[in-house]
Amino acid sequence: MTSIAPITSRPALACAALLTVFNLFMNFAWYGHRLHLQAQAWRIAVLIAWFGALFEHIFQVPANRIGYTTLSPAQLRIMQEIVALTAFVPFAVAYMDHPLRLDFVWAGRCLPAVVYFIFRD
Repeated sequence: MTSIAPITSRPALACAALLTVFNLFMNFAWYGHRLHLQAQAWRIAVLIAWFGALFEHIFQVPANRIGYTTLSPAQLRIMQEIVALTAFVPFAVAYMDHPLRLDFVWAGRCLPAVVYFIFRD
């Protein structure tokens, strides 16, 4: 019988997966109210976004705790930014109906350099 390794057996991968889920909640918490709650008072939008942020942090805190076991603070932060930007572009285009711009492509082409400089020994 094959056993399934715990999520912490590959900390960087587990961290990236949790950060991806975190970013999905983050995008909805930060931007979803602009589409769905325009007619509501801002107080209502704040409460609903805060509720979304609760779920956001349920994934973010374990991601950082797991990631910090093998990644430096700078590496962990850059991983978060790469995941955030990678998750935001499809969200902005598909959900927020924002046009896909060439600037997204150019910014994406800069990300490998950021990763190289932070993760090199």
